[in-house]
Amino acid sequence: MIKITLKHEINCTVDRFWEIFLDRSFNEALFRDHLGFPQYETVSQTKDGDKVTRVVKGQPNTNMPKAVMKVVGDGFSYEERGQLDPATNTWHFKMKTSTLSDKLRNEGTVTCEPIGDDKCRRIATLEMEAKVFGVGKLIEQSTEKEMREGWNKSADFMNEWIAKG
Repeated sequence: MIKITLKHEINCTVDRFWEIFLDRSFNEALFRDHLGFPQYETVSQTKDGDKVTRVVKGQPNTNMPKAVMKVVGDGFSYEERGQLDPATNTWHFKMKTSTLSDKLRNEGTVTCEPIGDDKCRRIATLEMEAKVFGVGKLIEQSTEKEMREGWNKSADFMNEWIAKG
């Protein structure tokens, strides 16, 4: 299992961060246009009191070693279920993969803290685990690389989105 924590400065308030984070048009632009996902869709997004729950499906444009792609397949995709708890200012999510869903685990949390009048720090804690004989460690390392790149690019894109107003 690999666990990482990524921190990014975002040029907005905490409230504005969550507003953008949950915005369908932002996410479609981020995943389809900026990150190059061949497929991405918000399946549902509901609000129950203060809690927001979202389900998305995505097919990432992966750049993983051939041994990993052989195991997970060309049409690899995932479904992510997440929930924002405003009382703790935390987004909890779990991903279910289209292949090897009983052997691959990817989940985490996102929090956001103010660091100035119009700045906040997004903190993403991510866990990746692959229980696949022979290539499990390679899958975890490849997933970590992909996740780091994606989260770093998403922070840049969010700041560009904010700057455009």
